Amino acid sequence: MLQQPKEMEGILLVDKPRDHTSHDVVARLRGKLKMKRIGHAGTLDPMATGLLIILVGKATRVSQYLTSLDKEYEGTIELGKVTDTQDADGEMMETRPVPPLTEPELTEAIRGFLGDQYQTPPMYSAIKIDGVPLYKSARKGEEVEREPRFIRVMNWEITRFGVPQFDFRLRCTKGTYVRTLAHDLGQKLGCGAHLAALRRTATDKFNVSQALTIEQIQALTLPEIEKRLIAARDAVPSLAL
Repeated sequence: MLQQPKEMEGILLVDKPRDHTSHDVVARLRGKLKMKRIGHAGTLDPMATGLLIILVGKATRVSQYLTSLDKEYEGTIELGKVTDTQDADGEMMETRPVPPLTEPELTEAIRGFLGDQYQTPPMYSAIKIDGVPLYKSARKGEEVEREPRFIRVMNWEITRFGVPQFDFRLRCTKGTYVRTLAHDLGQKLGCGAHLAALRRTATDKFNVSQALTIEQIQALTLPEIEKRLIAARDAVPSLAL
């Protein structure tokens, strides 16, 4: 009897391109690796780029642990414009004049979001209420009551000051909607705001500098990809796998 080839197993770090859902990346890798047992740890919105942790084979068992790790982002916020999705992919809902802010004033406003807090998830999200994803209700123009979720913002700093757009660096816990932080900051300033760009640079010890693009992965052979896999036991040493 012929022996079945051993299934590939491990963690692959991918640099997700813009306009791809996390599921799109998984689907492309399933085709490349010719296997179905592939998942991801920590969803990125289509407009966001950067680090997506892909779990291959039996490594899908550590999904819950890796999803719970802290995240780091870089991005751009645009003041004065409010969208229905709270980011650049949404429809413009409102424009307001931006006050003549100084960098110290903006820094002080951002400082108010540091620490432990409860955040209300946006309507355009995959969270399910009574089995229905919120974004489906949002597309019908329905507003559904959402339970605020506990998050922590450890660091949020301006890396390039400008008006109406400025760049930032952020470190936060899992489940934090960065676009909601941008929206809420705009409300606090009285001019509105939305997330113009976002890139996940790190998840705990994993950095996007270690990641491969989809194009790079497509150019590799299966043995070459296997060499790039991180063993689940190295990623989650405290767990018995």
